[in-house]
Amino acid sequence: MSVLRFLLLSSLVVWVGGIAFLAFVLAPTAFRPGYLPSRHLAGAVVGQCLNILHWIGVTSGVVFLVTSMAESKAMTGLAAPFSLRNVLIVAMIILTLVSMFAISTRMFQLRNDMVVVDNVPQDDARRVEFNHLHVWSTRVESVVLLLGLAVIYLTARRLS
Repeated sequence: MSVLRFLLLSSLVVWVGGIAFLAFVLAPTAFRPGYLPSRHLAGAVVGQCLNILHWIGVTSGVVFLVTSMAESKAMTGLAAPFSLRNVLIVAMIILTLVSMFAISTRMFQLRNDMVVVDNVPQDDARRVEFNHLHVWSTRVESVVLLLGLAVIYLTARRLS
């Protein structure tokens, strides 16, 4: 049982902690004026880190679901796949996949097409689309973070 709880909690901590680190430490540091040679490089670093974080998130989500159901079965005899925390984790995985394969993929294509985003006029269609997608990327990651915090709360309440 303690191994299940360790995996359950670790998967959640890694995913939600990774999102928090990216949003509150990595991105602001990378884009701080004068820290990196260019905003283009900062975007490349943050984009690659986000891509890695997405894969970590999907993996962590699957680990959480498996261990959550195993823990529920061990405690109650029922796997409880539709518990609120599992439903929220599934929503987090879906949003992460949307961010990975719809939003981030298109942003990467646009970045490659523009070469240096900051050198493209604000009214250029590619830049407009890139900026729009960036707003959606931020929104999606914020929702995933908030859902993750809710899952942490639900898990802590369940374990107490």
